[in-house]
Amino acid sequence: MHAPASIRHYARALAAFAALFAAFPAHAQAPEVVTTFASGAANGRYAFASWTPKTLGELMQGNKGGETVNIVGHLFLPPGNDKAPAVVLVHGSGGIYNAELDYWPKQFNAAGIAVFTLDMFGPRGVPSTAEDQSQVPFAADLADAFAALRLLATHPRIDQKRIAIMGFSRGGIATLRASVEKIIAAQKLPDGLRYAAFIPTYAGGCAGIFRLVVKPGVFSKAPMLFIHGDADDYTPIGPCQDYADKIGKAGTPVEFVVLEGAQHKFDADDLKRYYVRGATRTKADCPLEIDIDTLYAYNGTSGARLQGEAYTALLKSCGAVGATVEGSHRARDKAAQAAIGFLKKTFAN
Repeated sequence: MHAPASIRHYARALAAFAALFAAFPAHAQAPEVVTTFASGAANGRYAFASWTPKTLGELMQGNKGGETVNIVGHLFLPPGNDKAPAVVLVHGSGGIYNAELDYWPKQFNAAGIAVFTLDMFGPRGVPSTAEDQSQVPFAADLADAFAALRLLATHPRIDQKRIAIMGFSRGGIATLRASVEKIIAAQKLPDGLRYAAFIPTYAGGCAGIFRLVVKPGVFSKAPMLFIHGDADDYTPIGPCQDYADKIGKAGTPVEFVVLEGAQHKFDADDLKRYYVRGATRTKADCPLEIDIDTLYAYNGTSGARLQGEAYTALLKSCGAVGATVEGSHRARDKAAQAAIGFLKKTFAN
């Protein structure tokens, strides 16, 4: 079930447009390599250790081989010297992009919230995963997100009990998974460290092989805010609304903000609409889902376990081609207002 070929089938659903938003140009100066922020790191680029698990199962077993890779985080602290909450930003298939280094940090910093923007592809020598998502396994995104949490929590200006994660498209998969109790427990985080809030934004993973069977106790009780455009034909809003509803009914406080008329990648600086003819995506009615306790695949409609040819056939039938992307200043401003309001409310409790 976790074979690379299966992952590539679904992964292309998030990939084809990525070349339009290629990784932000590399800085001439190499990032400082750190193992802690205890000395009070200033704004800047920092390299820190993570690892590259190939599957979710491997991630939950831990890094038994001990091999590491340094990824990069861009730290943006708000003015002042007081303790501040923070949000980790996780990019999608196109890698780190300008809005994550400019627009989003400015919005959050102005609200007194620190930002740690991850670059997970560049340090691995991958500008984007547009042609082949398996170049960077999806489980590695999650490993990076938890490595970032560990590092950020050591900063004397960061309140480690008020660190959120916000992921875009493919990054939304990591954001949703970072809320899963079994995955959190497997990370063996120090002193009860965990993300305090989750903001999946035009998220992948609401349909297909990254969607989990929702039962009480699967997701944490930390608040979750979905932000999604209702014109998104790449990761359609319907499955995310259904997923959010089920997660909420299972015990997680969930909010959902609908951005009217917004397409996928609405926070991009580029306001031109692109129709990507070759973009493969997952159909909104795909019933495939995974049980986190067993890692078995199921048909969420019939309840039948899927194996062998039945699994392959359903995975194939879930695929479609063609999707739209378009930046919108109106939509992203509304998204920023919603995200900041959500975090202020969450962190005040």
